[in-house]
Amino acid sequence: MTTRCFHCEEPVPNGLDLTVTINEEVQPMCCIGCQAVAQTIVDNGLVDYYKFRTEPANKGEALVPEQLSKHKLLDDEALQNEFIHQDGDTKESILTVDNISCAACAWLIEMKISQLRGVKQINVNATTQRATVKWFDEEIKLSEILSAIDAIGYHALPFKASTAEELNQKQSKSFIKRLGVSGILMMQVMMIAIGLYFGAFSDMSEHNLTYLRWASMILSLPIITYGAFPFYTGAINAIRMRRLSMDVPVSIAISLAYIASVWATVTRQGEVYFESVSMFTFLLLIGKFLEFRARNRAAQVSANLLKLMPLSATVLRDGKPTLIAAKKLEVKDHVVIKPGETIPADGLIIHGKSQINEAMLSGEQKPVSKGQSDKVFAGTINGDGNITISVTSLMSDSFLSQLIRLSEAAQSHKPQLAKFSDSIAQYFVALILVMASITAMYWSQHMPEEAFWITLSVLVATCPCALSLATPTALTCATTKLNRAGIMIKSAHVMEAMPQIDLYGFDKTGTLTTGDFTIKQVALYDSPFTENELLPIIASAEAYSEHPIAKAFHTYFDSNIDVSNVEIVAGCGVTAQYQNQSFKIGKASWILPQLDEHEALDNNAQNASCLVTVDGKLISAIFLQDTIRDDAKPLLNLLKVNQCKTMLLSGDNQAGCQQVIDALPIDDAFSQLSAKDKMAIIKENQNHSKVAMVGDGINDTPVFSAAHLSIAMGSGADIAKNGADVILLNNKLNSIATLLDVAKRTKQIIRQNYMWAFGYNAIVLPLAMSGHITPYLAVIGMSASSILVVTNSLRLLK
Repeated sequence: MTTRCFHCEEPVPNGLDLTVTINEEVQPMCCIGCQAVAQTIVDNGLVDYYKFRTEPANKGEALVPEQLSKHKLLDDEALQNEFIHQDGDTKESILTVDNISCAACAWLIEMKISQLRGVKQINVNATTQRATVKWFDEEIKLSEILSAIDAIGYHALPFKASTAEELNQKQSKSFIKRLGVSGILMMQVMMIAIGLYFGAFSDMSEHNLTYLRWASMILSLPIITYGAFPFYTGAINAIRMRRLSMDVPVSIAISLAYIASVWATVTRQGEVYFESVSMFTFLLLIGKFLEFRARNRAAQVSANLLKLMPLSATVLRDGKPTLIAAKKLEVKDHVVIKPGETIPADGLIIHGKSQINEAMLSGEQKPVSKGQSDKVFAGTINGDGNITISVTSLMSDSFLSQLIRLSEAAQSHKPQLAKFSDSIAQYFVALILVMASITAMYWSQHMPEEAFWITLSVLVATCPCALSLATPTALTCATTKLNRAGIMIKSAHVMEAMPQIDLYGFDKTGTLTTGDFTIKQVALYDSPFTENELLPIIASAEAYSEHPIAKAFHTYFDSNIDVSNVEIVAGCGVTAQYQNQSFKIGKASWILPQLDEHEALDNNAQNASCLVTVDGKLISAIFLQDTIRDDAKPLLNLLKVNQCKTMLLSGDNQAGCQQVIDALPIDDAFSQLSAKDKMAIIKENQNHSKVAMVGDGINDTPVFSAAHLSIAMGSGADIAKNGADVILLNNKLNSIATLLDVAKRTKQIIRQNYMWAFGYNAIVLPLAMSGHITPYLAVIGMSASSILVVTNSLRLLK
């Protein structure tokens, strides 16, 4: 039987033994080219390619040597659909970056990659060890960006939940191995050191003394090479970029201590400190490991979200269900989703109805009832009904993918205080090196036998690791906390701006009210249609609109009524053609000025929720009723307690607004406003206040852009693409109180972190220079300082 290549399915030549392990099974390869490409696919965590491919791959020989260069495979458009978002001529991807040990590493990567031609933007989050990069594909390829990151000592791959988890496990195992080796050998070195100490008091022979010193030197060598390797690589990478990082003084301290001890051993002159440098490195590794574990807790949110995405989907092909890879779904594909299955893509329900669990987006465990024409999102779980959806966006463009990208961007944002600390960090390291040199010169003159260890203490105790962790850990924890509560931060400045807001503008419909309109009354004015005839026509036209008012007519929708030339007039209403007649349906302030006889009409029409005209003649006034949100009043009262003013900015008429004005404690109210009017009011108030606008995001995009901060309700139109800075996915108005509380706490914790970091270094530097801190205490102090900052930030998760 002929053996076929697993990659290209061509026959494997007799006697050739080339294999690649794929999904824990050894698979045969027909040539070194196929072996290289298949191994690249495995190494990059893309083995799902083999599981769901529809035809054999091209023979690897045709790809050699180009595909043998690292990362080239990731430039394949077919593979990029899974992890790259394209917006016009730019591409965006989240990368998992290995070997990031502190904020200095993140800064180093940003500096290097941002200099590449074609890279539009890069933000690196040291806490989550991920980078969000945007680039112009015509000018630079993803493989070139990854290779550039490799060139400065780091390793990056497109972020996938499985890859991120494997990387974390790999890093954790690496830490434990280094700790294990260093800990075991340190104990042996310490035992020898005890023998040396006792020997000093019992006249140990020179031969035995020399033997014990050489044994200590050999045993401590793996500790200062393998154990301390991460510190050296960090320092070398920084120096290659002509920068100073926190790893530089630590590496210098470890190297000097060991070299001095080796010199004393070889020349048989002076003291050896192998036990000290061994314990020093071991304690540093413990501190780094605890810091890694703490940071890892805050970095799980995005990985956990992506785990919700299914690998396969049942798509209808010629009316028959076919199982394909979820990442291969295309726009307009019809996908069947059975009860209990996870929805594989964003889409509209075209058949069936069910209860959808959207807890992963909104934080609300209660299922949401959805039926025909309702939108569903990738990663949410279908309840008890069979539904068929029409896919509206690719996996890389899904709302879940956007949520992850935007969360990463928000976490990578640095407030002004953080930017200041980053700018002085390398100068602070330079100051440490200068002060250490001064300390060495001073003590070598006054107490030569202690000069070395006092200098060592200065290098270690003042290492500004806590300074670099102060902001990223706090922002990561805060964003994670908000995501769990169903609040999505889209813009980087939200956490910094929110505590400064002192004026909140609220839209009425769908914001202060539920937006669940019902028809209260239909008034007809010489109409050629009866009420039962008119409402289905209106419903057919309003089906094209996502405004809350449009939903009031959905129950009257009749698929047999065909309207044409439907046009949505933003903030006003809808126009359509039906049986050669021109319909206009919209607010009174838009309709009435277009009528010649509107002054002679019943004044009650001016208070209607919407008017209907046919060929320019008013035929109906429709009165709707809405319900004020239960959490509106508590929120407004809370804002008053926080000395924030509130105002109502509504496009509805005065009569429609009066219900809200009477029921809620609003400072100012404006009705019958267009988007332009709302913008004017916001800009006027910006002269003396920091203004936030809260709306449903349907016609408020221009208004959102005018405010200092914009907040959209989750029930608004296309929540993935509106112009708001914050989206309340849970559709709860009182989430603004949660956002305000978390923002204030984040600001407070960041300040506490910086106060501790600066205060600790201000206190410990003179103590270390004066010889009052031993190297052991220096290590403990430096590690405890970093762990304290991370632990303080983790309080935001509670």
